[in-house]
Amino acid sequence: MLLNTLNSALFQCRRCPRLVAWREEVARLKRRAYRDWEYWGKPVPGFGDPQARVMAVGLAPGAHGSNRTGRMFTGDASGEFLYAALFRAGFASQPESHHRADGLTLNDIYITAVCRCAPPGNKPTPQEMANCQPYLEREIEHIQPKVIVALGRIAFDAILRLFGKPPSPTFAHGAVFSLPASSFISHPSSLLCSYHPSRQNTQTGRLTTEMFDA
Repeated sequence: MLLNTLNSALFQCRRCPRLVAWREEVARLKRRAYRDWEYWGKPVPGFGDPQARVMAVGLAPGAHGSNRTGRMFTGDASGEFLYAALFRAGFASQPESHHRADGLTLNDIYITAVCRCAPPGNKPTPQEMANCQPYLEREIEHIQPKVIVALGRIAFDAILRLFGKPPSPTFAHGAVFSLPASSFISHPSSLLCSYHPSRQNTQTGRLTTEMFDA
């Protein structure tokens, strides 16, 4: 399935009533700082190089970040941290990501998420993540990445489930695991663990620039 075909189906998805209600309410009410924005308010597609060797998987769109801008990790503090790091590493054409038309391009990396709609409290339910799993599987099938980067424990567990592996208690920043070939990826790949670049993690020092760049 081509990515544009997959995304067309994604934009129409309303499988999770709680998430549909929340993303649309947030888009309608807006945050005062963004009152002049037309919020995206729909499921957010993956973003990046369709021939990438690296795929980064986050948790879900932020209510006033990706749910506002319509692009993964765009418009909030997590994205500021992530794209600055990708720019330093040569994956991104610029260190900032503000909106879909800001000219940002990615090279050799594709960014997506376990859940495609902004969840209340940034906490999707297990069923909501399961409803989104086919989209992630199809993206992996299309991209065929060599390395998958799990941004956070929830993304890590979701990727293990997708590959039919039991949950592992050994999630740690910088840890690397092997993933087998499967029905949707033709070769073994590596799973790299990272703390999520959330404001909570970066402002408390749990995740530093030096740790992320390593």
